[in-house]
Amino acid sequence: MGLARSTPRQLKLLPSESDLEEAYRRQGIRFIAGVDEVGRGPLAGPVVAAAVILASDSVFPRLTDSKQLTPARREFFDRQVRDQALAFAIQEVGVPEIESLGILSASLKAMALAVQSLVLKPELVLIDGPWGLQIQVQQQPIIKGDQRCLSIAAASVLAKVYRDRQMQAIHELYPHYNFASHKGYGTREHLEAIRRWGPCPVHRRTFRGVREWCR
Repeated sequence: MGLARSTPRQLKLLPSESDLEEAYRRQGIRFIAGVDEVGRGPLAGPVVAAAVILASDSVFPRLTDSKQLTPARREFFDRQVRDQALAFAIQEVGVPEIESLGILSASLKAMALAVQSLVLKPELVLIDGPWGLQIQVQQQPIIKGDQRCLSIAAASVLAKVYRDRQMQAIHELYPHYNFASHKGYGTREHLEAIRRWGPCPVHRRTFRGVREWCR
């Protein structure tokens, strides 16, 4: 999957504008989707992406990048966003595709799939990070978008909560690794478990920390 940087050609946005979504809405854009992914860094499990379209009058006080929220606050906002969003979709790319595509391309594919799964077609997609997506929708990559755009923050929460639940389920299959605690990230405990038990089927065997123990 190729990588693309993309900027919406028709739109003009001043760097100083703090509310990016509102700035776009003033240009006549009604349906804006925020998209974000989680799971690029871990040594195991899928990469998960979510896309969210919020109503223009949506208010979620203190909703921000999921990494800055406690698990309890993420669960709270997950319920709020699911209840109030005009549309949302969650998609994942599993370990076999991560191994074949590479983690960046797999992450971009998951985000593209999430946007394409929305039941309401967005007029503009705001993407967390510097990369564009291979989709036929006007798009805007935004560095630290999960801290600057409400819809991207909402997407980051949905993706994070979904993936964490998956890792808890994987923990039940492979309890030796304690995935429920570290969610697949390369903690000292996780690295020691890989060294002791060897990789299991959900480990990313091309990643440092895992590949050294593959036979």
